[in-house]
This record gives sequence, structure tokens and C-alpha cells, in this order.
Amino acid sequence: MSEVRVRFAPSPTGYLHIGSLRTALYDYLYAKNKGGKYILRIEDTDQTRYVDDSIEKMLEVLSWSGVIHDEGVFIEDGKLVQKGEYGPYIQSERLHIYKEYIEELLAKGHAYYCFCDKERLEKIREEQKEKGLMLGYDGYCRDISIEEAKKRIEAGEEYVIRLKLPKNRDIVFNDIIRGKITINTKDLDDQVLIKSDGFPTYHFAVVVDDYLMKITHIVRGEEWLPSAPKHAYLFEAFGWETPEFVHLPTVLNKEKKKLSKRHGDVSVEDFRAKGYLPEGLINYLALVGWSPEDNQEFFTMDQLIEQFSFDRVSNTGGVFDKDKLDWVNGHYIRNADVDELTKLAIPHLLNVGDITEEDVNNRYDWIKLLVSTLQERISYIAEIVEKAQFYFDNEVKPENEEVSEMLKGDQVPSLLLAFREELLQIDEVDDEFATTIMKKIQKSTGVKGKNLFMPIRSVLTGQLHGPDLDKIILILGKQNILSRIEYVENQLN
Repeated sequence: MSEVRVRFAPSPTGYLHIGSLRTALYDYLYAKNKGGKYILRIEDTDQTRYVDDSIEKMLEVLSWSGVIHDEGVFIEDGKLVQKGEYGPYIQSERLHIYKEYIEELLAKGHAYYCFCDKERLEKIREEQKEKGLMLGYDGYCRDISIEEAKKRIEAGEEYVIRLKLPKNRDIVFNDIIRGKITINTKDLDDQVLIKSDGFPTYHFAVVVDDYLMKITHIVRGEEWLPSAPKHAYLFEAFGWETPEFVHLPTVLNKEKKKLSKRHGDVSVEDFRAKGYLPEGLINYLALVGWSPEDNQEFFTMDQLIEQFSFDRVSNTGGVFDKDKLDWVNGHYIRNADVDELTKLAIPHLLNVGDITEEDVNNRYDWIKLLVSTLQERISYIAEIVEKAQFYFDNEVKPENEEVSEMLKGDQVPSLLLAFREELLQIDEVDDEFATTIMKKIQKSTGVKGKNLFMPIRSVLTGQLHGPDLDKIILILGKQNILSRIEYVENQLN
């Protein structure tokens, strides 16, 4: 068998959708599993939808995610470069190639010039709607000869070039996920291949590019399934071997509808900005539509490569469950290096004004300690702002009735008094104070266990559970703790 070659071929129309990243990931995993090549091609023939900088942004996000291609378009020293022997890898730079192949198709009688204007096309569409017929081009220009077409073009008439499908013929092709698929040409229309601006449509360019780039497996979303018979016929019309088709199930939201901007975050950039780790996002995304042979849930990229196959990809939509993503990502956060997490957390804490640039420069260890106390309690980095709030509030209110009841305990006034006395004897809280203070309070009040620790935690954090008390005491420092003791005493009085 020839070397496996797959491609991810996005359009530069803005952000990278989470479903597109999954397609790229499956491409990458399959190619690596088979010792093949994964290619990145840019499909920018629809110039009306082109968004500036979107190629650079997309490449940066793919690089962040760890889904790195072998051939195609890269960024080096801030510039776009192309690498590989089958370039150019940007479609708008391949127009001369498409021109050559459309001429071949016209000469073989598998394509024709069409001069129907917008008004006529809209009229036949309305008529088809009224009669309940399949919507599509009616073949009005199919029999115009090449000679007549050339004269009309020379006279300045606008035209497109369409595919000339055979009438009433079954087109049969295989899809690795869905099996054998048969579509009759009476259920298809003569697709536009070259638009009036001279640019190819996706349907033409994709077939020419996949052939010339020696693509063995066409991996894409199932929304392209209705177009696949036309593509299969184009391969046949050129006399080329058809690659294997792999149409992936759609990524759905919890309501089993297609994941879209209306339902919240869908771009990879959104998840990156919130502080999801690439390992967490990739691990979770791999499982949206693919199931491993056992029930393993956590995978390194190498493990995914080793186990991945299209045989275990579902033919029904995979549900993107943010709660499950949070759970998977939380696993990676708990196992991450604290310095790495601190670097990621600093912009979020700066953004809400919890810390200053001066803190970053002079109190880095204090910030790192704060992050480490919350490492077990966050699912993504941006969550640290909410979870750390009790460190920065001047007044800490009980988070529920249970905490309020805890603070009404008979022993609480004596605990607060003992705590204050210890604080007033020091200049600032250090490691030694933080690790010995509870024993000292126990000794002077005789209160121990739950009756000691839970009220003190409630005073300091407004919560009954959370990070280690010694770390909380060290982070809060003398003045903050005194303020909280005073606040609770005022409430009790």
C-alpha cells in the first residue's frame, strides 16, 4: 500500500472551530499511527469570506494544541512559508493549475459553459420550491457547443463552468465510517466548478488538489457527505483513482444540535483564552466521536497515536460536554507544574486587579503559593479569579448557613481572642508562624479538632472546606487576618 497521506484543509474565514480541531486531530493521529504524512492546505478560493490574519492565528492555535503538520503552510520568523514537494499549499496560488485541468474536463465533455444569470437561477429555484421538486440547476446550458460558448465569451457574456453529470446513473463510493454509499445522479445537480470570477469552487479545487498532493484518505465533517458523489465522479471523469472517504460525525452540543456560536464557546481560541491546557482539550476532543478499546479516559498524544483507528469512530454525532471537558482538564491542572500554572494565572489575576505588575516582580513566590493552594480546585485557569476571591476581599462573608452556624459556636470568641494575641506579637506572618499557630491556639484555649479548625477556616475564608490552613494564613498575612477577625467579632456582637 502507498504511504498514507491525509490533509486538513481549512478556509481562512476567522476562528478555528472546535470541530475543525477535532478533524485536524483525527487526521494527525491516523497519519502518525500509519507512519504517513499529515498535510495542511489552505482553501481560500472563496475570497468574499477571507479574514485577514486568520491563517497566522490558525497556525498559532494548531501549534499550541500540538497538532503539527508535516507539509504545507507554516509560520517561521513571523512570516508564512510553505514546505513540501506538492505546493503551493494555498489554493489562490494554484489558479494556473485549475485552469489546465478544467480545460481537460471541457475537452473530454465532462464539463460545460453556463451563461444563466442570477435572475434565471432564482426563478427556476422558486418554481422548483412551488412544485416540491429537488432544488438545483436544470441543465439549461448543457448542450451548448464549445464553439458557440467561445463566441459568447468573446462577446463579453459572463459565464461559469459546470460539471456535466451523466443522466440517471448510480455513483457508488465507499466511506470508511459509513460503508458503501450509492447515489443516483437524478438526485444531484450539475455543480459549478469555476465561478464567474475565474476562481474554482471548493468542489473542483479539492479534487484536483487531493489528486496532485497524493492524498490517500479524505477526512472531513459529515456535512460534506452530500457533495462526495460529485467528487467521486470527478475523480472518475479524470481517470484518477478515488481516495478513501472518511466523513466524521458532527460535534453536537448537549441538546444534540450542531455546536455553534449561539450556544457559547466554540472556537479553540475561546478555550485557550480561558486557560484550558492543550493536553486537556486534545485528550477530551479525541473522545468526542472516538472510543478506545477499553474504558481508558486519560491519554498522552503518543497513547492516542498508538490506539487511534477510524474503525472505532462513531457514525453518529459526538456530544461536546463542557462538564466532562472541565473534569478532564482539571486532571491535567492537578498534575501540572505550579510554575507553569502561575505563568498562565498571572494575566487573569492582573486583569481583574487582584495583583499588580509590582506583585509579579516582587512577590512571585506569594502568587505561586496562592496558585498552588487552588490547583486542586480549578478546572481551567480563568476559574482562579473566582476561587481566589476570598484571599482579596476585605470582608469574608459566610458562604452558606452551615458556616454561619459554625461561627455561632460558644468557643469562637475565645479562639478569635487567642488568634489576635498571637498575631500582635509578630511583625509579619512567616512559615514558622503559619505552621505552628493552630497548636498555640489549641494550647491556650483547650479547643481541638473540628471545633478548632472549622471555625478558624470559616473566619478566614467564609467556607468550611478548602486549601490547607497554614497556606491560607501565610498568603493572607497579618493585617488581612486581623481585619477578618474584627469583621466576624462585629457580626457576632
